[in-house]
Amino acid sequence: MSQSKPHIVLSSLDMDRIEALLEKNQTPFPGRDVLEAELDRADVLDPKDMPPNVVTMNSTVRFTMLETGKTSTLTLVYPKEMDGSDSKVSIFAPVGIALLGLAVGDELQMPSATGKVTTVRVDAIDYQPENAGELHR
Repeated sequence: MSQSKPHIVLSSLDMDRIEALLEKNQTPFPGRDVLEAELDRADVLDPKDMPPNVVTMNSTVRFTMLETGKTSTLTLVYPKEMDGSDSKVSIFAPVGIALLGLAVGDELQMPSATGKVTTVRVDAIDYQPENAGELHR
């Protein structure tokens, strides 16, 4: 039984940049179809209109994997900003795809590396560029 997905909101800037990345990078990666489907179903707002409780690119997010109870804090970044630090997650990674556009309190099921389903819950947003007034980062 599939759970309905929570509503997601993206800033027009994030949407444009992610679509440009996908166009430039034609290489299939695990989750590409899922990311494209998420972009297709998202509501798009001007960066200045983004609610402060929504995960945007470069947001620092506290979230929990409900099945394991493991809580993490990661910053959602573009692939070129991945530097091997364990405090960042790429928008091309399954967790990054799952987090994008969710609001605090939202839960989203996603396939894990082991093939089981994992549920991600957004607990808090420690930093969101739009809320901090950084609209063109």
